[in-house]
Amino acid sequence: MDMDRAYANGAFIAGGDAYPARWAAQALAFRTAMGSRATLGLACGPAERQRLDLFRPLGAARGTVVFLHGGYWMAFDRSSWSHLAAGAVARGWAVAMPSYTLAPQARIPAMTAEIAAALGAVAAQTPGPVVVTGHSAGGHLAARMACAGVLDAGLAARVVRSVPISPLADLAPLRATKMNGTLRLTEAEVAAESPALLPRRPGCGVTVWVGGQERPAFLWQARLLSENWDCPWHVAPGRHHFDVIDDLADPDSLLVETLVGGF
Repeated sequence: MDMDRAYANGAFIAGGDAYPARWAAQALAFRTAMGSRATLGLACGPAERQRLDLFRPLGAARGTVVFLHGGYWMAFDRSSWSHLAAGAVARGWAVAMPSYTLAPQARIPAMTAEIAAALGAVAAQTPGPVVVTGHSAGGHLAARMACAGVLDAGLAARVVRSVPISPLADLAPLRATKMNGTLRLTEAEVAAESPALLPRRPGCGVTVWVGGQERPAFLWQARLLSENWDCPWHVAPGRHHFDVIDDLADPDSLLVETLVGGF
């Protein structure tokens, strides 16, 4: 199998090249509309990209959703996704969006550690439960936060739910892509950083989310994590890799209900 083709997304989405500019414009408009309820650039670690944006609801927050961006651990930052906070904010939740150091400046284990630190910073800023979600590479990191042994006991008790969206759950196939020239994944890193190969933390609820029109490799990755963790998965009808996240902006969507419902 051609792994570069298997993990290509934009080439198989009509108008795929237009999405990044659209995301950035929507994100900027949302930040502007939030005004003083948006706190931008909070430090969550010593590195330049260890910063997060925090969006607060009207009134006291019921908890915090943390969204982790994708980009194959090599692209984007928090600024392109602010608008995806709209759904949870409308439901009375705070939403935090961290950036993290990208490859090749950092390897994936270091990114996992940075996100764990970001969750600690979020928990210090906001009360109540913490729900972590993320898309693609961010879905991988969201799943890592649900793995046993990643978070200390006090923080793990706060991080009660994870909803990985189109996650990369088994990193082994990526070693056969050209991307690995930048990611530099080793066999040892695959074993240590693939959520599907690791135990889920007891007490952390997980639902895996994926678009029905995604590349077969992403459907396989989502199903593998669901089966290995014995947790539900949801295939969103008609959604591809770039629009599977859109429902995060809709407070009435099943995706937002999956994130914050039941608390």
